[in-house]
Parts: sequence; C-alpha cells; structure tokens
Amino acid sequence: MSDVRENLTYERFGGAIRELAQTIADDGFEPDIVLSIARGGVFVAGGLAYALDCKNIHLVNVEFYTGVGTTLEMPVMLAPVPNAIDFSDKKVLIADDVADTGKTLKLVHDFCKDTVAEVRSAVIYEKPHSLVKCEYVWKRTDDWINFPWSVLPPCRKSGTPITPSRDAL
Repeated sequence: MSDVRENLTYERFGGAIRELAQTIADDGFEPDIVLSIARGGVFVAGGLAYALDCKNIHLVNVEFYTGVGTTLEMPVMLAPVPNAIDFSDKKVLIADDVADTGKTLKLVHDFCKDTVAEVRSAVIYEKPHSLVKCEYVWKRTDDWINFPWSVLPPCRKSGTPITPSRDAL
C-alpha cells in the first residue's frame, strides 16, 4: 500500500457515481437488485440505484477492516444475512466503495452466484491486487482512500471525548 492518500470529497463522489452509473447503463446492464456491502457500499448503492432507476436495494453487513491496512483473517457476514432465495433469477449489482483485497466482494459474489441470473460488481475504487476484478470501476489506484464519510471521528454528545475513527488512522 502506498503512503499517498486519495482524498474523495462528497462533490467528487457525486460525479463519480454518475459516471459509474452511465458506464453501467451504456453497457446495457439493468440490475433487478442493487446489493450494498455495508458500510461504505451503502452510499455507492444508493447513488447507483437512483441513477439506474432500480428501487430494489438490499444490504449485507460484512466485517473485514479493523484499521488502516489491518484486517480480520477473512471477511465475515454479520446478521441479519439476506435470504439468497430473494435473489432467485435476478440480475444483481453488488455495490461497494472499494475493492481492496477483494475478499469482501468475493464473499458476497460467492453468496449470490448460485442463486441469481447474473451478478456483477461496481465500485468507486479498485486496487490492482484485488482478487475480484469488478465489471464497473470509476478509478483504479494503489493509494489509501480517505472517503468523506469515514475521515472524521464519530459524532458524540457534546463534552464526550472523541477518539479518531479507525478508518481515519
């Protein structure tokens, strides 16, 4: 991982989502479901769902990163896990903010692949070493990305000490 930081602003994020959605639309892929990988993928999924006029959004919680460059050994789906039967014969677009190691995307892709008609992935960023090569990528980089939703520490009641978010470390 590079020591250089990619700083994504909310304004650039909005443009990135529109460009990514246009790429998907130009490819002719019309998802029946946008499947968000929480937490960062929630923002991506919402933007793509609106831009692609897809009203069916599902969410899967996956825990993997514990800090900058530190992860669990393997990603883990957290409850409640979606019921794969709900995806039967559907075209699913998996949305996340970044394909870094690709392990999270692979876990979710493997969860879907035997049930759905078709599954594709869309991310804002893809790292060159990702196990999963996404069909739709806004930008490829080897830098650590500072996302606008995770660079600041969590809000606390006034007067409560704030510790930096592990994502901002």
